[in-house]
Amino acid sequence: MEKLIIEGGKSLNGEVRISGAKNAALPLICATLLTPGKHILRNVPDLRDTRTMLRLLENLGVRHARKDDVLTIDSSDLNGSEASYDLVKTMRASVLVLGPLVARLGKARVSLPGGCAIGARPINFHITGLELLGVKCHLEGGYVDAAIDGRMQGNVIYFDMPSVTGTENLLMAAVQAEGTTVLKNAAREPEVGNLVDMLNGMGARIEGKGTDRLTIEGVESLQPADCAIIPDRIEAGTYLIAIAATGGEGTVTHCNPSHLPALLEKLRATGLKIEETDSTVTVRQPNGNGQSGPLKGTDIKTLPYPGYPTDLQAQFMALMTLSSGVSVINETIFENRFMHVAELQRLGAEIQVDGHTAVVKGAAMDGLSGARVMATDLRASSSLVIAGLAASGRTEISRIYHLERGYENLVDKLTALGATVWKEQD
Repeated sequence: MEKLIIEGGKSLNGEVRISGAKNAALPLICATLLTPGKHILRNVPDLRDTRTMLRLLENLGVRHARKDDVLTIDSSDLNGSEASYDLVKTMRASVLVLGPLVARLGKARVSLPGGCAIGARPINFHITGLELLGVKCHLEGGYVDAAIDGRMQGNVIYFDMPSVTGTENLLMAAVQAEGTTVLKNAAREPEVGNLVDMLNGMGARIEGKGTDRLTIEGVESLQPADCAIIPDRIEAGTYLIAIAATGGEGTVTHCNPSHLPALLEKLRATGLKIEETDSTVTVRQPNGNGQSGPLKGTDIKTLPYPGYPTDLQAQFMALMTLSSGVSVINETIFENRFMHVAELQRLGAEIQVDGHTAVVKGAAMDGLSGARVMATDLRASSSLVIAGLAASGRTEISRIYHLERGYENLVDKLTALGATVWKEQD
């Protein structure tokens, strides 16, 4: 197992190119199960999670090949309908094979999902929705068994709260259902929109992209896809925060600023200067001319899109440990998403947690000191990287396999920005 070593106290400056979005690539990979043929996906990040999903598809008889960031997936010989625990346990998004497998084969057996230990993420929305489409679902031994004779039947499905993977799974299931399906209170995230674009490109008829009401007119057949993955808004946000935390100035390129409205608003509220183009975001320090200065403590509350993303909560908390004043962070999406707090405290952060709320007392820019810390989940890992980059001295982060689930070429990208960071065997 590897660990990450950071010699902190150096400002990050320059440009960093953003990769394709992990959370968009995973459902698009699963959507290739819907119809036989060779599918082409572009701008696909090479990550632990995407490799895990491809291994899962291999077990179902699907072939794939990668050249640079272009992935060719041939689902012509799909011959399996079971997603085993051994693969699903490492990645919650594996449940996304459920909808397309039932749609194409009429059956699926999928292990209950795993992933980061950030709280309960039930799949009841997936199961209830499939049952409304006529699928019989049964839970036993940690597996969901789903089956249907003939085509699914369109229906109206309401989400008690927006669910990204629930919306994606039911979109894929419903595109070949008979009649009309309406998803109400659906997730509005850009990754859902990316899936809508792919499915419509395959011949589906989906309206309402970007809204909480998606209408699907079922079609009898689909054609193979040729689609590009959108830029990773969470990676873009992570690098913007890292540059800001170290007192540097830099630009994230090949991104989509319109996917980050809440984060950019909150960064501006700290006093940082944010400049946008169609595909770049530049962050500059409050004093300008490369002069760093104290940031204002700023409150955030995580909410479904377009609200502040839960996947950028830990990173913003790391930034707030370096601010002047007090900031309040309210986590409304996952109940266990403050596990990074204890590790940030090891670096010298002053944070108090009460239930779903964390109160951060900011320090000066040199207020953190390097220490040995342990990653607990994907986004917590990146908050420790940010804190370590801003801290004085050496920080060692163990269990960095979490980072490799969601950040492509992290060490190379940070090094290009001026960081001193490398991996070692732990």
